[in-house]
Amino acid sequence: DTLWDLAIAEVEKREKADNDDKHAEVWERSVLFMGNKNGGKTTIILRCLKREEIPKPTLALEYTFGRRARRPDTPKDVAHFWELGGGTSLMELIRIPITSNSIRTFAVVLVLDLSKPNELWTTMEKLLQVTRNHVNKILAKLEKTNPEVATEIKQRMWNNLQRDHPLKVLTVIFWGLFLSCMFQYQLFQEFDSEARKIISKTLRFVSHYYGASLVFTSKSEALLLKAHALINHLAFGYDKSKSVSADHSKPLFIPAGMDSLSQIGPPPASDSDIAKLHANTPLELWKKVFEKTFPPKSSCDLQDTRDPAQDLQYAEHEVDVMRAQKKQ
Repeated sequence: DTLWDLAIAEVEKREKADNDDKHAEVWERSVLFMGNKNGGKTTIILRCLKREEIPKPTLALEYTFGRRARRPDTPKDVAHFWELGGGTSLMELIRIPITSNSIRTFAVVLVLDLSKPNELWTTMEKLLQVTRNHVNKILAKLEKTNPEVATEIKQRMWNNLQRDHPLKVLTVIFWGLFLSCMFQYQLFQEFDSEARKIISKTLRFVSHYYGASLVFTSKSEALLLKAHALINHLAFGYDKSKSVSADHSKPLFIPAGMDSLSQIGPPPASDSDIAKLHANTPLELWKKVFEKTFPPKSSCDLQDTRDPAQDLQYAEHEVDVMRAQKKQ
């Protein structure tokens, strides 16, 4: 080919790329943040959206969105960010953002407070159970109305799981797109080494069990950047990080599918103690081992006792006047 032929081919290639970009499909994804009260959910969302704002307490279920272009001069994709407040007290509200229309491109970020290990399992279990039940209802309905979509969602979940995954044996269906994110790492570092090991190994198992990524993060710039990268993967489809940090003496960073049962090892307890626990499933066994060291708080202790009506952040003069008159 002559130089002129090569120049023509390059121009045609660029024109074709420009034309493809003009007709590029705009993607919409949704991410639900839930977890401990005051666990750092709002901070993570603001960081991902690059907003310099002071985080405010989340009352119930809050919504915001972000837009990003995959390449210059292309339509911006949209990410819908939902945040569930109140810890486990308002978990039924997850039915609002997770619907049959959004489930194909939906992800969940579970934010847990590492400095409160006695709340970890209860908070995690309640939120995951409600989410799983709701998602399974949607999938059951889709199997009747749109079986192709239901099959696609399930297949995507199985593709994210490794061969030794316990769900391959137990055939428990759960939604595959899941990110587990931890906060308050600074206070977690003050625990003794054995306590940190038990918490870390347990969270590794739970994350692997549910096909989740596991990230220990805090207000540290380096750790926030790692969490930011994974959430960008969920929200905007950016490439997922392949780096792994599984050393229990350091902040964990394990993307979904990068861990295994052989690497995690058995529950941190002696064989004689494990024999006394009488667990029916691997998840139940890990729960009993964990709660032996960190007895769970009662559900009452985890309820949000604040009265939003007394919060000046939500003051409405006319409404407040009428409420005052009603009380008289």
